Amino acid sequence: MKLKPSICVQGIHLRRVEHALAAFSALLFLCVSAADLCGQKPPNVVLIFADDLGYGDLGCYGATKVQTPNIDRLAREGRRFTDAHSASAVCTASRFALLTGRYPMRGIGPNGEKGIWGPSPATSRLLIDTEQTTIADVFKTKGYDTAVFGKWHLGFGDEKNLWDKPLRPGPQDLGFDYYFGMPLVNSGPPFVYVENDQVVGSDPDDPLVLLDKKDLSLATPLTEIPEKAGRRSRNPFGGAKKAHEIFNDYEVGTTMAEKSVKWINEHKDNPFFLYLSTTNIHHPFTPAEQFQGTSECGLYGDFIHELDWIVGEVVACLEENNLAENTMIVFTSDNGGMFNIGGQAAFDLGHRQNGDLLGFKFGVWEGGHRVPMIVRWPNKVEAGTTSNQLIGNVDLLATFAALTGQELDKAKPTDSVNMLPALLEEPTDQIRDHLILAPRRGSHLSVRKGKWMYIPRKGSGGFSGNKPGQHAFSGPPAANFIGSVNSDIENGKIKKDAPQAQLYDLEADVNQTQNVIKQYPKIANELKILLQTYSPKPKPKSKPKAAIK
Repeated sequence: MKLKPSICVQGIHLRRVEHALAAFSALLFLCVSAADLCGQKPPNVVLIFADDLGYGDLGCYGATKVQTPNIDRLAREGRRFTDAHSASAVCTASRFALLTGRYPMRGIGPNGEKGIWGPSPATSRLLIDTEQTTIADVFKTKGYDTAVFGKWHLGFGDEKNLWDKPLRPGPQDLGFDYYFGMPLVNSGPPFVYVENDQVVGSDPDDPLVLLDKKDLSLATPLTEIPEKAGRRSRNPFGGAKKAHEIFNDYEVGTTMAEKSVKWINEHKDNPFFLYLSTTNIHHPFTPAEQFQGTSECGLYGDFIHELDWIVGEVVACLEENNLAENTMIVFTSDNGGMFNIGGQAAFDLGHRQNGDLLGFKFGVWEGGHRVPMIVRWPNKVEAGTTSNQLIGNVDLLATFAALTGQELDKAKPTDSVNMLPALLEEPTDQIRDHLILAPRRGSHLSVRKGKWMYIPRKGSGGFSGNKPGQHAFSGPPAANFIGSVNSDIENGKIKKDAPQAQLYDLEADVNQTQNVIKQYPKIANELKILLQTYSPKPKPKSKPKAAIK
């Protein structure tokens, strides 16, 4: 069959012209798109990492006794994840995973033990190798200004830190240009602020001194807080009176918000990465006066209200500087909620910090590590969407590398998976094959693959408090107390004939009411073998103490 001859005008074939115009239009579109991407300033990234915020602690995740309009707005204008997890149910280990993209079992603990399992002490050396690539390094490599504000809790120095010299190596040796915040946690010493590598308000004539146990009566006084605010470790430090005076428990949240806003204003003309690691809502619950009494579930809820305000201050700053459209905000938590005194008081008032999930902070049941996660980036992340992609905070390293057009060094392997498609698109298949999840006890290191969660031991591997009113009330007794149902638990105890391991179908039973390991032994064995490939040789030998964490 012969084609009809095209009409020719002045020697030019119109059909060819049409083809040429179409090709030119496509090329023009690509050029404009490339120019838009290349000509526009790289996207800013704000990572807000809350402390102990449970899956049920926000309005957009079902809470009714607290009001979180600013965080809920992020969800309305971005994407809310329903299957996001902290790699560990413990603060220090979770932070290690977040910054390095490595499972905490691969780290080296404060005393040289294999794996990072518990909170680091005040004397801990820096737990991240300065040669390890961090999320801050990813941005720094691309010319970003980088800063971290708030809770650090990853140690300082090359050896035991006695607080008698500059705090190096530290955040500034891991890709951050600037650091201001709490060196540990709001419940733990030394109860001072650190700026870069110095204690704020330090005085050579009145240095911070780590006291012997017999000299604790010489410790510098702290802000007075009521018993209902929650437990706080005794201060083992003397001296540094001015530094201790500068630190006020009731001003930590507002101070971190102010410092973050100030830094954004100063760096708005350059691409920036801001890591804001709040002490909200870790105990003790010490919201500023303006938030006290504003929730329906006591100081616990008031502290959430302050967290929501902090988020609102950062978002407002971005908008005032016309930065919101070109800024990705990632909001998540370091682990699930803890059923401490404040959590118990909130429960009595009708609040369920982890929703209907089984378990709490420190444990490997879902309540210990399934956390809120919201990503907002106007015109890039589709507003008002929800994702059920399996994702861990360990994945942010690879995701941020992809965001900035980089490939991670294959010579420095990580456990991080690029989840950028889950943020910007809507993949129909799961991107992650499986995820390793760590509680406080290495014996309970577990694996999630698809809809299946495999736990190699009985119980949760978390706190061992067994009575209401205890700071570390957790595990089977606490699950029973709040009305959670689990086939291995009876009257607040693990049944004597319960299986030695656990398997849950989270697609059908996200609240882990039924251990189905007897029904699916083949799947359990496959997951057991997969878990063994990670070959953990974890500590501790003894049960975790019910201490201030």
